[in-house]
Order: sequence, then C-alpha cells, then structure tokens
Amino acid sequence: MNETDVLRAVFETSYRRLVGQLYGVCGDLNEAEEVVAEAFARAVQHHRTFVHLDNPEAWLRTVAVNVSRTRARRRRMAAVLSQDAPRHPALDDNRLLLVATLRKLPAAQREAIALHYLADLPIHEVAAATGVPVGTVKARLSRGRAALAILLADQPDSSEGARHG
Repeated sequence: MNETDVLRAVFETSYRRLVGQLYGVCGDLNEAEEVVAEAFARAVQHHRTFVHLDNPEAWLRTVAVNVSRTRARRRRMAAVLSQDAPRHPALDDNRLLLVATLRKLPAAQREAIALHYLADLPIHEVAAATGVPVGTVKARLSRGRAALAILLADQPDSSEGARHG
C-alpha cells in the first residue's frame, strides 16, 4: 500500500469513530468534525511518519484532543479579553459599507486592499505578509480598486439612510 492508500484506509475506518469520540470531548458535533478534520490534515502534512505508526487512530485522537483543547483555550481567552470590549468596533457607515463591499472581491484583492489601506501597510510589507512579489501586490491593488469603484458606484447613497433613520 502506498501512503495515499494508507491515509485513505485510516480515514475510512477511523473518521466516524473519532468524530463520535470527539463529540463527547467537545460537546459540539461541528467542533468535533472540525478538530478531527484538522487531525487528518496534520496526518497528511506528516504522512511519511504517519503511515508507519503502529496505531494511527490513537495518534489522530491525540492530535484532535489537543486541537480541541487549544481551540477551547483560545475561545476562553477571547471571551475574557472581549468582556468589556464593544461587540463591534466603532465604525462609521462608510467604513461598514466598504468592508461589506470588500467581501465581494476575490480574496487576493481583498487582502491586498485591507492590508494596504485599512492596516496602513506599505506595499513591500503587504507583499511580505501575503508571500507574493511587490508587482503582484500592485496589480491586485489596481484591480481591486477598479472592482471596488464599480461595486461602490452600484450602492445606494448610505448618507440618505442616515438622514431618514
């Protein structure tokens, strides 16, 4: 059996059982499915070691439990940190409209525009953060601005709603 066959066989025999076990650990079926999927993703990343394990299901279960613990710890920390923080940042109507419109752009353009204009990063830092050449960032910014101009032109005037609201 090659590595892909081993991974597939372990997935077919263990996935449902692991999700059932992690459902008990997490108390949430979606969370259980996500942490087990993450465990399998890590098995793929470490496939050379994984395929030679004596008990791959035990390895997956350990990884899934650890992922579940990490995610729960992060949720608790976020809850503590955000207890007194406002639910949404103080954003004016124009910023909210811009962010909603950004969601309509392809991910690469949205990332470039958000990092450059909203995070105020220079182009070379956007390139470093996204792992692409400076020229690619410039092209994404140009295309993104053009697409935003069209999308924003199609929006009703948000100031009208503010006057009547």
